[in-house]
Parts: sequence; C-alpha cells; structure tokens
Amino acid sequence: MDMHAPKKWLAVLGALYVVLFTVLALNPIDRATWYVENFTVWLLVGAMSILYVRNIRFSLMAYLMMSVLVYLHTIGGHYTFAKVPFGFITDLFGFERNNYDRIAHFSVGFYAFAVAEWLLSTRSVKGRFLLFTYPVFTIATVAMSYEIIEWFYVAVSDPAAGAAYLGSQGDTWDAQKDMLADILGALSAIIFFFWYYGFRRLRTELNRPKDI
Repeated sequence: MDMHAPKKWLAVLGALYVVLFTVLALNPIDRATWYVENFTVWLLVGAMSILYVRNIRFSLMAYLMMSVLVYLHTIGGHYTFAKVPFGFITDLFGFERNNYDRIAHFSVGFYAFAVAEWLLSTRSVKGRFLLFTYPVFTIATVAMSYEIIEWFYVAVSDPAAGAAYLGSQGDTWDAQKDMLADILGALSAIIFFFWYYGFRRLRTELNRPKDI
C-alpha cells in the first residue's frame, strides 16, 4: 500500500504555511503569546520534516489533515485564540464564547490518521481493533500532556500573558472540553481512515507479511 505523498504537493503545503506565517508574523496582538503559540507549530513542522528526512512518510491525505492544525494554530498565534475573528460562527450558533480554539483542538485529533498509517505500514499491530484504538489513545495522551504544559506556563508566567495563552475565556471546564475536542477529532479521523482505506482492505493489509 503506497502512502507516499507527491513532493510537489508537499511543497505547496509548505509554501502555504510560509506565506501564512510571514503575513501573520507582522504586528500580532500579543508578541509574547505569538512566540509561545508558534513554538508549538514549529515543533510540529520540524517533527514532520525530520520524519520525512528519515524516510517516515505519509499519504497526501495525512499531510493535508496534519496541515489543518498548523494553519489554524498560526492564525491563533497572531490574534490569540480568544480574539480570532470568529463572530459569525459564534452568532450563528449562539455560543457564549469564541470557540475557535475548540476547532483547533478538534484538528489535533486529525493526527490520528497519520499514526494509523504508520502502524499499518510498519505492521506494528495485528488487528483492526488496535489499529482503531491505539491512535485515539495516542491523541488522548498528547491532549492531556498539552493541558499540563499549558497549566505550567500559566502558573509561572505573567497573569495577563498566561490568560492570553490559555484562552479559557472564563470557562472553568476549558481543559476538559479541549481534551474532549481532541479525542472527538481523533475518533472522526480514525473513522475516516477506515472508510478511506476500506475496512476489508485493511484486514488484508494487516495480515500481509512484512516486506523484507
């Protein structure tokens, strides 16, 4: 099962990020928050680049899904997540807060698609049950860890900067809701993965001997 994305499309995704980053690096609402939020993006882009160089590569669909968070997070870094122009959606659904950050957290779950591709290509699991659940648990672990990092940053930083980074907007259950959004995104990504590659085809692929 060939999962390697064409280089030209990866170049397009990379170019879009460079343009978006360059434009939004100008006059962000809060420069300190911009640095912290973009540091997360740089880690993601750097990790994907290192994996690519080490010949751990994914399909174009996986890269498209992983790019969603990169783009959303870059936008959130410019405005701070609580202040991203999202009024139309807020008014349309009658939300009491700006839920742009929830959308970004949901897209964190999209990385489960790439995790599943890696498990499949390396034959690291033997059945579809683990192929379905392992990526979801991976995202849940990452989500929990990120919330702990957020808590630590808020605890040691300036209160105003910490509030801008956290973006809880007064919601005492913000961390739990963010983790739920991550997990729901992961479940959606895995369901899409099984549909995209085909349930029966995955069973055949998992039972196929490893290439020597």
